[in-house]
Amino acid sequence: MKRETIVVLDFGSQYTQLIARRVREHKVYCEIHPYNIPLNQLASIQPKGIILSGGPASVYATDAPLLDPKILTLGVPILGICYGMQLIAHLSAGGKVHPAVEREFGSAELIVDLPIPLFADLSKTIDVWMSHGDRIDVLPDGFHPVAHTHNSPIAAIADLDRDIYGLQFHPEVIHTQDDNRLLANFVYEVCECSDEWTMQSFIAEATEKIRTETGGARVLCAVSGGVDSTVLAMLLKRAVGDALVCVFVNNGLLRKNEADQVLSTFRELGIDVYYVDATDQFLEYLSGVESPEQKRKIIGNQFIEVFKEGLEQIGQIDFLAQGTLYPDVIESVSVKGPSATIKTHHNVGGLPENLPFKLIEPLRELFKDEDGIPFPGPGLAVRILGPITQERLDMLREADEIFIAELRKAGLYDEIWQALTVFLPVKSVGVMGDERTYENVVALRAVTSTDGMTADWAKIPHNVLGVISNRIINEVRGINRVVYDISSKPPSTIEWE
Repeated sequence: MKRETIVVLDFGSQYTQLIARRVREHKVYCEIHPYNIPLNQLASIQPKGIILSGGPASVYATDAPLLDPKILTLGVPILGICYGMQLIAHLSAGGKVHPAVEREFGSAELIVDLPIPLFADLSKTIDVWMSHGDRIDVLPDGFHPVAHTHNSPIAAIADLDRDIYGLQFHPEVIHTQDDNRLLANFVYEVCECSDEWTMQSFIAEATEKIRTETGGARVLCAVSGGVDSTVLAMLLKRAVGDALVCVFVNNGLLRKNEADQVLSTFRELGIDVYYVDATDQFLEYLSGVESPEQKRKIIGNQFIEVFKEGLEQIGQIDFLAQGTLYPDVIESVSVKGPSATIKTHHNVGGLPENLPFKLIEPLRELFKDEDGIPFPGPGLAVRILGPITQERLDMLREADEIFIAELRKAGLYDEIWQALTVFLPVKSVGVMGDERTYENVVALRAVTSTDGMTADWAKIPHNVLGVISNRIINEVRGINRVVYDISSKPPSTIEWE
C-alpha cells in the first residue's frame, strides 16, 4: 500500500521544517520540497494534502517565488500559511494582496467567524503567532472569510468546494495556542489521513528496503558512538546481519575518553567494530584550516581515504551506509531555490563524487528528535573556531568534560537538549595569584528544545555556572575566561560553526 504523504512546499520560511515535524507528530508522513517542484513530479507523489509554507517575500515583488497555479487545480486539499495564504489569494481570480498599514508581528487574538472543519474543537478565540507585513484586502472568487484579528480583517480564508484554506498566522509554532490542533484537523478532517506512520512502521519498511537494495552484499557503516550512527548500525544489523561491517575511525576530534566508550558500547550491543586510529592523518590535513566549511569537507574526504586504505584488510565492500538525517539534507541543499545553503553537513556535502561504494542512507527521512540526541559528525573540529591544534583540542576536551560532569551533578543533564563547549579564537587578560595572564576563552552553550529546529538557551542556575567556570579556569591550564551563550535558535544556530 502506498504511504500517505503530506507535502510541504517551501517558500523560505524559517519554520518550514517545523511544519513537517508537526504533521509527523500526528503519525502522518510529511516531506518538504522546493516551491518550484515540477507539477508532474509533485503529482507523482500523490499527496493527500499540500501545505504552502510562509516566507520572507511579498507576492507582488518582482522576484517573488511563485507557485505554479496549476497546483491549485490538482483537486488535492491545500493549506497556505502566511505567505502561502497570500499566494493563494494572489494567484486566484479576484484576490488582492497589499502592504498592511500596520505590520503584525508576535502574539494576536484570533476570532473565528465561520466554523469549518479546519477549526473543529477549537475555541472561538485563540492566541496566535503573527509574522507578516502584507494582508489580503480583497478575497478571491469562491473564498469565504473564516477568522480575523484586530489588525487583519481577513486572517483565515476557505474555499470549501475545493478544500483550499489559508491562515495568516503560524499554527506550527508553540506560540499559537491550539495544541497543534489546526494541523491535526487539516491532515485528519480535511485530507482524511490515517495515523499509521510510526517508528515501528518506519523500521519495518526501512529494513525491507535495505535488504532489497543490498541483495546480501556487504555494507560498510562508519560509527562514531553518536546516536545517529548507532541507530543506523542497529538497523543495518537487523537488515543484513553478518554482512554489516562497522568501522570506527578515531579522527582525533573526539571528546575525552570517547574512543574507549564507543568500543565498549558496541561490544554491549553485539556488533563487531574495526577500530582505526587516524588522529595524525586528520590533524595533518586540518592544520591551519580556519573555514568551518573546509573543515567539514576535509573530514569527509579523509574518512573516505581511511576506508579505502582499510579495504585491504576488510575485503570487498559494495555499499556505504550513512546516518544522513532529513535536516541534513534540507540545510545542505537549497530547497528554497533562491535561498542560501546554511552549511555543508558531513553526511551530505563533504563526500567526494567518485565513491568506490554505492551510497545508502536509511535515516534520511527522519528528523533529529525522531532519531536521538545530537553530536556533530565532525566532532570538536566545529567547536574550535579557527585553526585546530593538539593544544586547543586538549584544552577543549578538559573544559567540556567539566561542563558535562557538573550538569549531571546538578541534575540538569536530562533537561537539556544539547550542551557543548566552544573554543574561541581570542585571548583575554586575567590575573591568577599575583601574575597577569593572557590566555584563552571558552564559551559554554546549553539549549532546551523539543525538536532541535528551534531552541532556547538553558536557564542554568548562576551558582552552577559559577562552579563550572571556577573549575574550568582552575583546572584547565591555558584558559582564564568562561562565557555563557544566551542566544536562541533562530536567529543563532545551536552549534557555532
